[in-house]
Amino acid sequence: MERRMPVATHWGSFVAVVDSGRLVRIEPAPDDPAPSPIGPGMVTAADDAARVLRPAVRKGWLDGLPRTGDRARGADAFVEVGWDEALGLVGGELRRVRERYGDAAVFGGSYGWASAGAFHSAQGQLQRFLALGGGYTDSRNTYSTAALEVVLPHVIGGHPWSYQSRMPMWDEIAEHAELVVAFGGLALKNSQINPGGLARHRTRDLQRRCRDAGVRFVNVSPIRSDTADFLDAEWLPVVPNTDTAAMLGIAHTMLVNGWHDEDFLRRCCTGFDRFADYLLGGADGVPKDAAWAARITGLDRAALTGLARRLTERRSVVMVNYAVQRADHGEQPIWMSVVLAAMAGSMGRPGGGWGAGYATMDATGVAPGRPPVASVPAVPNPVPDFIPVARIADTLLHPGRTIDYDGRRLTLPELRLVYWCGGNPFHHHQDLHRLARAWQAPDTVVVHEAWWNTSAKFADIVLPVATGLEREDFAAGFSDPHLTAMPKVREPAGESRTDHRIFAELAERLGYGTEFTESRTESEWVRHLYEQTRSALGEAAALPDYDEFRRRGGAPLPPLTGPFPGGFAELRADPAAHPLPTPSGRIEVFSAEIDSFGYDDCAGHPTWYEPAEWLGGERAGRFPLHLVSNQPASRLHSQYDNGGHSLDSKIRGREPVTINPLDAAARGIADGAVVRVFNDRGGCLAGAILSDEVMPGVVRLSTGAWWDPDQPGLSGTLDRHGNPNVLTADRPCSRLSQGPSALSALVEVEPHGEPLPDVRAFAPPEIER
Repeated sequence: MERRMPVATHWGSFVAVVDSGRLVRIEPAPDDPAPSPIGPGMVTAADDAARVLRPAVRKGWLDGLPRTGDRARGADAFVEVGWDEALGLVGGELRRVRERYGDAAVFGGSYGWASAGAFHSAQGQLQRFLALGGGYTDSRNTYSTAALEVVLPHVIGGHPWSYQSRMPMWDEIAEHAELVVAFGGLALKNSQINPGGLARHRTRDLQRRCRDAGVRFVNVSPIRSDTADFLDAEWLPVVPNTDTAAMLGIAHTMLVNGWHDEDFLRRCCTGFDRFADYLLGGADGVPKDAAWAARITGLDRAALTGLARRLTERRSVVMVNYAVQRADHGEQPIWMSVVLAAMAGSMGRPGGGWGAGYATMDATGVAPGRPPVASVPAVPNPVPDFIPVARIADTLLHPGRTIDYDGRRLTLPELRLVYWCGGNPFHHHQDLHRLARAWQAPDTVVVHEAWWNTSAKFADIVLPVATGLEREDFAAGFSDPHLTAMPKVREPAGESRTDHRIFAELAERLGYGTEFTESRTESEWVRHLYEQTRSALGEAAALPDYDEFRRRGGAPLPPLTGPFPGGFAELRADPAAHPLPTPSGRIEVFSAEIDSFGYDDCAGHPTWYEPAEWLGGERAGRFPLHLVSNQPASRLHSQYDNGGHSLDSKIRGREPVTINPLDAAARGIADGAVVRVFNDRGGCLAGAILSDEVMPGVVRLSTGAWWDPDQPGLSGTLDRHGNPNVLTADRPCSRLSQGPSALSALVEVEPHGEPLPDVRAFAPPEIER
């Protein structure tokens, strides 16, 4: 008999249909107005050939090959072992490395989205386990928004993510705004997701409400489809990586025409005079006017001038997407977008001003936040060392090297044991051939994985873990005012165990099992965290008890209302009474603190720096196409690339690459052909889609295709499947943030021809049983 059970994922809530313990299908939740197609595709992956069913150890590591300088990771066979032996090997390595090299030699900065669930947070479980065992080297910031996270606290103050409650929500924009200018666009596909879970998708309908209310949209992006068709957005196809120059040209036009909000800049901002001198060319003799910006950005001078006029005449919102800051000098478009909004006159007025990351997930701009929800308790890390998240390859290749980071000098530690749980570094890191070389450096790499993806194939010890369908929990999404029950839909595949059970057994072997589990079972932990949340929220939330919550399948949380700390409306009304948490108490158009760092790639005010790779540079002579490696529509990052929806999007088994028809014709590329995308860092195969939704000179190859090197272990070898990070540069945004610069990459494309190599991304490695 079929049973129907709620399922919570990062891409929404669904209903799982199970028959005699077998997952039959996954259906959208009936009250979700815009369900993601990723959910039903999960069925395909649940029991596919790529599932890791038993603990496995790399053959060379198990046979005792030298553990430093061994080059076989990624190419070696594996040997399946029992859980007792596997846990003994992991526990023994943790003891050995800590005793010989110290706790900082253990890297626990495991990064990734993992799966939804308040208790079964992969990183939370890992870091609690490692902290109780003595500590670990951690990572800081995210691949998504590292530049933003570092620069915004200097500019507007507060926690790096506090801006999300300080910017106008979509319903405010619909009621009060007249114009939205979106740098980097508002790709609706990105709003499928929400970290932690999502009850129902609301971004599409909220955007439609804005358009129905008469709000006009301008999409400043190299990709026309970065706004939904129903928005009827004006498209300004900007040369990638030149958003800062476009904003400077608009700002110069405002300034010289006297259109800027002088009162707000004088009362609520600091350092505008220094920035104005730069705009006018006082610092370098180059006025940053619309003509100057047009030469750099490829935009029409009249379009820039007209946009300056419209931003100041109408209640407007300047939006900037996360993508524009994942580039050389990625701090600059974020900083400059705040300054542009401050100049335009709508900052701090209802429905107007500035915001970042709209439509990046179904949370930003939807609600300003949600009440706190209990999760696996964190333990203070005894090791103070950390690395910027995108500098993992540098750390492995160059231990002892010092780097700048946000006014500090960091010494990169020597990492001997890498413990990765709930993420896929061979998806999100740049220049995968360089990462593969760096990944050979540590003595041991331990990975928890449900599937034989690239990270598992590059590990020494692989421990099979249960998926979100195979354990009990409850979900609470970012800013989503709803809790969703997560019953165990099916038994774990093979010998898979939950992350918590693995760490609990390891902690018991290492002498701190009780401290880790607090003598609770997993089910007791989930109930405890829910009841802890219920108690903390009190009568206002009126949450049912846990058993009733599970019967209902979920429960709403009370919405948060403002005013929120650091609000721009309060700043505009009375900056003395409501200062921002910045050194001046105001928006820092010029930051004396950043200026004091003396960085040659990040001055004290927004500045145009020529990217290392862009269509206006010398390198474009060799590689004349700019690669946009944006987020995919068919999966979450690399999650469920083996799911049905992602597999259906492939072209002859390869990730699709979108090429403008003019560029395709010049290269003899037909629609649906398999092409080689390459530069001097690497190359990959992809399936061509010809479309004028990308501007000439630009190709789009989304991230997340599992890396499939033609000759594993050979640096520079062709990727059969279409992972763009064989092409991107492992180069920091700047010395301020050390964030990734994936969107500063140039490539060339050519037809591949026949025969085509088979795609092996979803095949397990050679396994000896």
